[in-house]
Amino acid sequence: MKIEVCIDNIESLFIAQQAGADRIELCGSLALGGVTPPYSLIESAVKNSTIPINLMIRPRAGDFLFNQYEIDMMIADIQMGKSLGVSGVVIGTLTKNAEIDLAILEKLIDSAYNLDITFHRAFDLCKNPHVALEQLIQSSCKRILTSGQANNAYSGREMITALVKQADNRISIMAGAGINIKNAQSLAVATNVQELHLSGTTYRKSLMKWQSNAVMGKNQHQDQQINITDFNKIQQIVQLFTPHF
Repeated sequence: MKIEVCIDNIESLFIAQQAGADRIELCGSLALGGVTPPYSLIESAVKNSTIPINLMIRPRAGDFLFNQYEIDMMIADIQMGKSLGVSGVVIGTLTKNAEIDLAILEKLIDSAYNLDITFHRAFDLCKNPHVALEQLIQSSCKRILTSGQANNAYSGREMITALVKQADNRISIMAGAGINIKNAQSLAVATNVQELHLSGTTYRKSLMKWQSNAVMGKNQHQDQQINITDFNKIQQIVQLFTPHF
């Protein structure tokens, strides 16, 4: 079992890899589902990581119907990630009819040549996931991240099981969304996935002494907490799949 941890800050990188993660999905703004992180975070993560870094390529939150400006931005971000030494990219793009936009996907894949490529949870919005799966098998994508088109992967386990069976080792199906210590093992057994994706998020209180009532975000409470990866949540899941002799 490979455990991929999605993070959006450098503090979480050290926590995730110390907890035993196999790979990092590096994002910005996880609360929005993840977007492309800033140059400085990518550079620092690659420099300090002991495990592969896969870079989220998503120019904004919201849907996956992108205009030409956004396509150009994604291509530029892939090239930036390449230049900084990321191991892979995480991409996804759809048409108005909720089908994979194969023309745009081909451009992104061409730009990501020689990198590990994941098609992200845009897949969960596809009108026909079984057709989409065959299309992605024909592409250069190595894996698909999916919740089985449900709110969380455990709820979507029947769809994930069907996708794993259909894929027949031609592409990896990575389950993600709502993975935790309570459901990870049973989900893996039920679906036969070989990769799990999670954030394992918690938060720590700000170390700054607050001297003002000014609010930076939606409320002051959120301003005073830093969202980070929870070491114990990641380690517990890693240990679930670690052989003990």
